[in-house]
Amino acid sequence: MDIDPSILAAGLIASRARSARITADLDGERLLGPKLRIVNPPLWEVGHVAWFQEFWCLRHRGDGAPRDSILPGADALYDSARVAHDTRWTLPLPSLDATRSYLAGVLALVLRRLEREGGDADLRYFVQLATFHEDMHAEAFHYTRQTVGYPDPFPQSDSMPPAEGASGDAALEGGRFLLGASPGGGFVFDNEKWAHEVQVAPFSIARSAVTNAQYLAFVESGGYGRREYWDDAGWAWRESAVMQSPRHWVKQDGSWRLRRFDQVLPLPAEHPVLHVNWHEAQAYCRFAQRRLPTEIEWEYAASFGAPGAGKRRYPWGDAAPTAAHANLEGNGTAPVGAYPHGDTASGCRQMIGNVWEWTASAFEPYPGYVVDPYKEYSQPWFGTHKVLRGGSFASSRALLRNTWRNFYTPDRGDIFAGFRTCAKD
Repeated sequence: MDIDPSILAAGLIASRARSARITADLDGERLLGPKLRIVNPPLWEVGHVAWFQEFWCLRHRGDGAPRDSILPGADALYDSARVAHDTRWTLPLPSLDATRSYLAGVLALVLRRLEREGGDADLRYFVQLATFHEDMHAEAFHYTRQTVGYPDPFPQSDSMPPAEGASGDAALEGGRFLLGASPGGGFVFDNEKWAHEVQVAPFSIARSAVTNAQYLAFVESGGYGRREYWDDAGWAWRESAVMQSPRHWVKQDGSWRLRRFDQVLPLPAEHPVLHVNWHEAQAYCRFAQRRLPTEIEWEYAASFGAPGAGKRRYPWGDAAPTAAHANLEGNGTAPVGAYPHGDTASGCRQMIGNVWEWTASAFEPYPGYVVDPYKEYSQPWFGTHKVLRGGSFASSRALLRNTWRNFYTPDRGDIFAGFRTCAKD
């Protein structure tokens, strides 16, 4: 699918505006922040976004020998495949002003090249790759701010979208299903390629994600201390992490509250539980006598329309997401009953947006997998990560679709992730 170069340029500019807004107040001590395994120093990450865009849209050549960077020594600073994570705090990074100048200079050159060579299919592909890469880093900046307790980049308003009922399970009949993306539908990542037939057994899936109120019952039953709810890996994680509740939950005067960025607020009962990892999701499922959906079941539930109809690109159909469909590019979670216009044909709600949803599935390649030019994106992580689906309130609306696969190690709870459950067979 060919995209008009002006649309690609607008996407680049929109992604930059969003990431710039999220990082606008990161200066002083916040430019490096604490040295943690799960985050990058913001100053390094801003430069990496510029480097990635420059490498693929300006420097990349088919012969494997990249052109020179406009920033001398950029590869030794920002190539994430070669710069060890724990060294990024001690690198001789350019100043914030110089880094932002590099960022702006690269974007100007890419826009100029796109205007000049917009008919080049390879350039159009790499512009989309760089745009979506920046979108993903914008979300990473967002959850990093939560992890380290910086202020909310998009302060919440007092108004909330109206919430309607979305309780119970949707019963799905299963059958033959094409899992994955089909050629001709626009840009997709290599781990989505290509659609292949799978058989889906009948199953029932929750119409909404697990709420804070539902998860609270697990916490107050002593679930974090009950070995029977945890597999061996989960119990080892829980013991090492010394957790008794989800990250950022705080008990004050007998009531549970939630740290949201730099504030402690009442725990919103009907919002989805957030910042739980795969082990915690699995333990809750054992407590509730439920299970996580497989990623096949998740995609089937999100994509299933009327009998005989084609597979949907989004839960509600093929129309691009709007503010009525999903909580995307927002300023926080919404109640799980909000956004009824985004429902699937079977009545499942918020399968795009609000919170990423853990699935039971390991991240593995699809049959016939062929690595794309950005070979570090998927291939190194097969077999060690778990699949999440759907996107969060901090995700880009341009990035997501029913076939989009996110992936993290099962111990990661810093991301904007929750889950929904399925009935046991």
